[in-house]
Amino acid sequence: MTVPGPVGRSGPSRALPALLAALAVVGCTVVGAPAGSPPAPEPGPTVPAEVPVDVPMRQPEPDRGGDPGLPPSWPARTMSGVRHFEEVRGVWVVRTTMNRAESIRAMVDEAAAAGVNTLLLQVRGRGDAFYRSRWEPRAETVQGTPGFDPLALAIEEAHSRGMAVHAWINTHLVWGLADLPDSPHHLVNAHPEWLAVPRTLGRDLYGVRPDEPRYLNALVSHARADEQTEGVYSSPSDPAVQERVYSVWMDLVERYDLDGLHFDYVRYPSGEFDYSRGALERFRAWVSPRLPPERVRELDAAAARDPYAWVDALPGPWGEFRRAQITTLVERIYHGVKARRPDLTVSAAVFANRVDAYRNRYQDWPRWLDEGILDVVVPMAYSTDDARFREQIRDARGAADRRERVWAGVGAYLNGVDGTLSKVRIARDEGAGGVILFSYDWMATEGSPAGSMPFLRRVGAAAFGR
Repeated sequence: MTVPGPVGRSGPSRALPALLAALAVVGCTVVGAPAGSPPAPEPGPTVPAEVPVDVPMRQPEPDRGGDPGLPPSWPARTMSGVRHFEEVRGVWVVRTTMNRAESIRAMVDEAAAAGVNTLLLQVRGRGDAFYRSRWEPRAETVQGTPGFDPLALAIEEAHSRGMAVHAWINTHLVWGLADLPDSPHHLVNAHPEWLAVPRTLGRDLYGVRPDEPRYLNALVSHARADEQTEGVYSSPSDPAVQERVYSVWMDLVERYDLDGLHFDYVRYPSGEFDYSRGALERFRAWVSPRLPPERVRELDAAAARDPYAWVDALPGPWGEFRRAQITTLVERIYHGVKARRPDLTVSAAVFANRVDAYRNRYQDWPRWLDEGILDVVVPMAYSTDDARFREQIRDARGAADRRERVWAGVGAYLNGVDGTLSKVRIARDEGAGGVILFSYDWMATEGSPAGSMPFLRRVGAAAFGR
């Protein structure tokens, strides 16, 4: 989420089941021409990506930072049937509400009173956990006893009121702009080599060991100075990063009575990332087998002088490589989820402008819908302009074969009650299968001044029949 802030078109997924065969991704197939369509592929040779097969999740290692007292089978529960609705009426719930039992219960009460039927709960905010994780440390802001499980409580409260619960998982944004996390197990402390590097720092850090303090300090300082970057990101091409994210998802799927899981920050922060040494080396290994030997020798000679030689000489494949890292992870996770619980909904918050998403974030979400590796797309159409909002929802609806595969993301924090209601009407007019409001936390605080009727209840009374 950027804050100020199963089925393809032709039927079932064309990929083989993940547990039976390796998945194949063949670069990016883009249809160009009409306005609003994805751009044509960048120049350069087409280089297929290698996609790892889905393998059983490894047992956690002692230094992963997860709950050390968590039995392997905890919690033993029978998963109930997931909740589906003719129209999804949802809210994104930011992790600040997930800190305390009292605020979780109040949130569920308020959402139910407003007619909300779907909660997207941020349970992995910044490489930490608002649930009992096998893999990552408990978020520092969570209050209560060590055994307190925010997600388990929210599921119990919401399901008792007939609401669906989706786990909202931030993929590559792993820390914000605050001081570094206290836990030595947090991945930014334990694995700085897993972090993405901006172009402005890549040459300087190329010869620096990631475990040297100045490496991580440089990345944090850059994030604080860059208004377009919300914090520190993990490197999408690092196999260890992909394994961590996959394991986080499977942990949630296997142990919680969820109705769905929701990708966020499943992208690069911008085209200025990732220039880490590891990513540059992985790109060379990815592209060099497709080039003539004399071209490889030429680029290797140039790279001895400039570590950016390969990426600057091959901008088309460099874009394809980065795009393939995001799509590979989405595909692997999707099949991992469906192999375990085929009834769960897999959704993603995406940049509503598909050209920007494709070119600058390496997020090819129309392809994910078309290939059946994502159930629902949630375009973050955060605008006060009704015409722009309509265009973006119409574009997303055109990329999906059925209305239930698009939920319109509405920036309530920008629009006020009247603007939010207008966006809900437009989403319905354009055939979206639902709306998700961003965010419950803003609506419950700044959006609801003392003495006024709560923002969400005003929206619910006018739009959700409450």
